[in-house]
Amino acid sequence: MADKKRAEAETEETDGAAKPAPKSKRKLIIIAAAALLVLGGGGGAAFFMFKPKPKPEAVAAPVAKPPAFLDLPDTLVNLANAGGDRPQYLKVKIVLELPDSTMIQQVQPVMPRVMDSFQTYLRELRPTDLDGSAGLYRLKEELTRRVNYAIAPNRVNAVLFKEIVVQ
Repeated sequence: MADKKRAEAETEETDGAAKPAPKSKRKLIIIAAAALLVLGGGGGAAFFMFKPKPKPEAVAAPVAKPPAFLDLPDTLVNLANAGGDRPQYLKVKIVLELPDSTMIQQVQPVMPRVMDSFQTYLRELRPTDLDGSAGLYRLKEELTRRVNYAIAPNRVNAVLFKEIVVQ
């Protein structure tokens, strides 16, 4: 038995010295992964760089409807004053900007309600309320709010001034 063990030990020593050491599989896997990474990155870059661009004519933008405008009757009101001052008057020409022309037919029946809300608001204004562009902006916003309330559920885009005269 001892002879067998010696014989095996000798053959292992001679086999180990005669055969070269096996190459590391880990090194081979790292090299293969690096090669795949380089090839994949190059292929992805080529795909995105040489991809055909969409034609601008193919993308159609939605066509916006032109707004419709509705002239209101001229409005002349006396402004609120503090007793002894001479009376001052406000003359306004207003245009409503509507989303489309079909709304003109819907707004016409409620026009007396719109004019009434304008008259009652304008008569409470003082001349100092209309000073500067900030005063006119507040006036425009308030008139827009009032007309939208009067024609609800419909809405106007804006109240536009054609003429404003304070005398």
